[in-house]
Amino acid sequence: MADIPRHIRACLDMGKIAFLAILVSGGIVLQILACALFDNWWPMLSVIMYVLIPMPLLFFAGSDSTSLYSDSDNSWINAAKFLTGASVVGSIAIPTILKHAGLIGWGALAFDLSSYVVFLVAILSYICIGDGNDDYYSFI
Repeated sequence: MADIPRHIRACLDMGKIAFLAILVSGGIVLQILACALFDNWWPMLSVIMYVLIPMPLLFFAGSDSTSLYSDSDNSWINAAKFLTGASVVGSIAIPTILKHAGLIGWGALAFDLSSYVVFLVAILSYICIGDGNDDYYSFI
């Protein structure tokens, strides 16, 4: 991208940020709709898991994000991977258990799981955007 003018590059960077903001906002809207449309606030329980997902990576991995993608002998990195995986499974399990218990309906389950998918796409997009040579997204 060295031959692209600086003002066009800045516009593209702002477009990336706007795309991520729209995805996250859409996920939040779907989560609130899962509760508000069906007059049942039980699906908000899965928000706890959305908050807990990045915590093991922040506490155990620190700024060494390259070790998350490779096999490592560091037990703290392995613990972070395990706890993050457990939180991800919990994000899917909570609405499913609520549906099985009869506390929410099929519509709320669909909105809740679609909110999870939108958040997942936002996280994966953030990781893909951060793989470039830009310094803006290098703090992942």
